[in-house]
Amino acid sequence: MNVLTPTVAGVRSRTDATPGAGAAEAQGHRPVLLHPLIESLQPQPGSIAVDGTFGAGGVTAALIERVVPGGRVIAVDRDPEAVAMGQRRFARQRETVTVVTGDFAELDEIVHSCGVDAADSVVLDLGISSLQLDDPQRGFSFRFDGPLDMRMNRAQGATAADLVSQWSVDELAAVIRDYGDERWARPIATAIVRSRERTPLLNTAQLRDIVEATVPRRFWPKHIHPATRTFQALRIAVNHELVSLEHGLQASIHILRPGGRLGVISFHSLEDTLVKNSLHVAAQNCVCPPQQPHCTCAHRATLHLTSRKAIRPDAAELSANPRARSARLRVAEKLDPSR
Repeated sequence: MNVLTPTVAGVRSRTDATPGAGAAEAQGHRPVLLHPLIESLQPQPGSIAVDGTFGAGGVTAALIERVVPGGRVIAVDRDPEAVAMGQRRFARQRETVTVVTGDFAELDEIVHSCGVDAADSVVLDLGISSLQLDDPQRGFSFRFDGPLDMRMNRAQGATAADLVSQWSVDELAAVIRDYGDERWARPIATAIVRSRERTPLLNTAQLRDIVEATVPRRFWPKHIHPATRTFQALRIAVNHELVSLEHGLQASIHILRPGGRLGVISFHSLEDTLVKNSLHVAAQNCVCPPQQPHCTCAHRATLHLTSRKAIRPDAAELSANPRARSARLRVAEKLDPSR
């Protein structure tokens, strides 16, 4: 088993109307923190923008409105189904929009393959889209009974059913605890292994019922279903999301031209911490230990943080979309290495 850095990601979902949303609103799926994202990135007509997590296309649609005339948006998603939908949706705007299948861990290579040397703005909107979450066949949600899949690309890798069927109690407990911040990780893992000895675990309803029966009712979270953290943890393990995020942040910084901006939206404190720390390191001229008297690292800052604090949803957005409560936006600007 590959053990990754712990995190839990959330859902890219609907918000209330925001300036610049345009076509995103027409599709019925409006990304969280869309307005502050666009205002922070400040895409201009004629510029190059990259959406590393196309999803339902809400961010891409908003970027298009800001880069025309003369600009271009390159949109990337791991999910071939999302890409196919995007290609149909923007079929009449092919000169402006390119929607391609790929992992944002390789964002710089993908952008170069599209004939672009550097971007003026890059967006990483982490988590899964509402379209994925609401499709029972994808297996992301415990709200519907469907196959226990959870792969963002159904042509690649092991499914969640494979993991819960093959991993030991220790392996399952480590992932559910570390990725899900779940205090009942070991009892849940033990219950999963005992259950699969009787019946193969193939469906989301089976896993949901196991978690519900394992976590004592008096300890159920107030605002989320008790199976939420387990489902999120398995999804992250299935898709190796933290490996992609770590590489994706570096690829995004690399593809930005000097003065270009990166915006990252995360949905969990551990995930946000990874983003925060990565951007903070990239913004430092020295990463030597504080007690070291002289710098020997030769590290030089590549980013300027536009704000030390993350941008959070305002009251209006929270009222319209309670799912947005955990969202955090961090923005950084690429420095000119010649200065």
